[in-house]
Amino acid sequence: MAMVSVAFGVNTATFPNLNRCRGMAFASLSNKASASLGVRLTEGEGNLPKLVLTSPAGSEAEIYLFGGCVTSWKVPSDKDLLFVRPDAVFNKKKPISGGVPHCFPQFGPGPIQQHGFARNMDWTVVDSENTEGNPVVTLELKDAPYSRAMWDFSFHALFKVTLNAKSLSTELTVKNSDNKAFSFNTALHTYFRASASDASVKGLKGCKTLNKDPDPKNPVEGREERDVVTFPGFVDCVYLDASSELQLDNGLGDLISIKNTNWSDAVLWNPYLQMEACYKDFVCVENAKIGSVQLEPEQTWTAVQHLSIIA
Repeated sequence: MAMVSVAFGVNTATFPNLNRCRGMAFASLSNKASASLGVRLTEGEGNLPKLVLTSPAGSEAEIYLFGGCVTSWKVPSDKDLLFVRPDAVFNKKKPISGGVPHCFPQFGPGPIQQHGFARNMDWTVVDSENTEGNPVVTLELKDAPYSRAMWDFSFHALFKVTLNAKSLSTELTVKNSDNKAFSFNTALHTYFRASASDASVKGLKGCKTLNKDPDPKNPVEGREERDVVTFPGFVDCVYLDASSELQLDNGLGDLISIKNTNWSDAVLWNPYLQMEACYKDFVCVENAKIGSVQLEPEQTWTAVQHLSIIA
C-alpha cells in the first residue's frame, strides 16, 4: 500500500505559512506539498476555512473546519450526493445545516443544547495522508471552555475522512482524556440530496423503532415491517440495532450504500412542511449510537461510516 503522510499543525516544514488560530490550522493555499496529496485548504462560505479533497478519479469532498462538517461529496460525474439547506448560515453563530454534521456528546434534546456542541466548535486539521493516490485527512476536537461550560469532561475526538473514486469513508474516535468516567451518545446527521417523494431505504425491516411522529417527546415503540421505507410526509424515526448496511435510492437515479461499523442504530428524517422551502430536495439517513457509550479514563470508542455509489 502506497502511503504518504503530512502532519497539519505539527510539521511546520510542510506548511511554511502555518499559523494556529482559535484551534484551527491554516496554511498557504498554494502549498505544493498539500496539493500533491489531493488536499487544499481554502476559504469557503463566510470566509470560513474549508478543506477540498480531490481523488485522481475526479471525485471531490469539502469539509469545513467549523463543526468538522463534510458539506459536499461529488463523484466523478460531478453530481453532489450531499445536501446543504438553503437556510444554512456560515457565520459560526449556528451549526452548518447540511452535509454530515456531528451530534456529540448528545443526540437530540437533553441536558445540554440540541445535538451537543461538536457541530458548533472549530476542529483542527492534524494529519493528511495519501493512500493509493487517494486523499485522507484527520481532524481533531478537544474540550475547551465552551464545551466544559455545558459538559465538564476532558475528551479527545478524531475524525478521519477518506475519499475514493466512488466512496467517502469517515472514522470517528472518541477518547476519554479525563480522570473520571463519562458517557455520551452521538450520530452523523447526514443529509443526502434526494427527491424526497421518490426516495427509499432498504435494510431496516425487523428493526425496533422509536417513531417521533406525531410527538417527538413521546416516541412510539414499534417494529419495522416494510422491506422498503419511504418518505411520504413528515418522517422522524429511530431504528435500533440496525443493519450494518442500508441502501438509499435517492430518487434521482443514484443508489447509495451506507455501511457502518459500530454505529448500532439509524435515524430517518425529513421535516416535510416544517421546511417547506427545501424538504422535497433531501432526506436524512443517519448512523447513530442512541444508547449511552460509557468510557473510563483512557478508553476509546470508534465507529466507521462508509458511503459508496452503487449505481
